[in-house]
Formats: sequence, C-alpha cells, structure tokens
Amino acid sequence: MNEFKYLDSEEKEIVESYNNDEWESIRNIDKEKQIHAIYAKNTSLKNKRINIRITERDFLSLKEKSQVEGIPYQSLISSILHKYINGSLKEKA
Repeated sequence: MNEFKYLDSEEKEIVESYNNDEWESIRNIDKEKQIHAIYAKNTSLKNKRINIRITERDFLSLKEKSQVEGIPYQSLISSILHKYINGSLKEKA
C-alpha cells in the first residue's frame, strides 16, 4: 500500500471502497450525465433579482469585505445568503 502514502484519509477510503467492489456501474451513463448537467445548471443559474435597503455603514462594510475576498459585493451577499439558507452559516455562540 506504499503507492497510497500521498493520499489523505478520504482518498484512501475511496480507493479501499473501490478495491472492495463496493461500486456499481451506471446503466445509462449518458442519460445520467444529462440529468446531472441540468441539476448543475439550475443550481448555478441566477435568475432572480432582489432589491434590499441596508444602512450605508453595512453596505460599506460589505464592499470592504468583498474587496478583501476578491469578489464583487453582490457575489458576497449571494454567498452569505446561500450559506445561511443551507445551514452552513451559523451565529457565533
């Protein structure tokens, strides 16, 4: 197993799972690819616009944070909302 010494634990689990024949072939791979391509497109599609009012102080802070992150402030706001909705953004205890 020396050839796997550079793998992290998750990668080693995947290799072990494959070697233990725990994987199954997908019958219609082209159809599955099409379905998952649609899922990916719909997940990343930004087709809704909202208008909100926030304080100038918060707005300037958002713009400052976005510059530090190297992304547009609208993308930062969208990311924050997405993380909050999915439960990965939590309030500090």
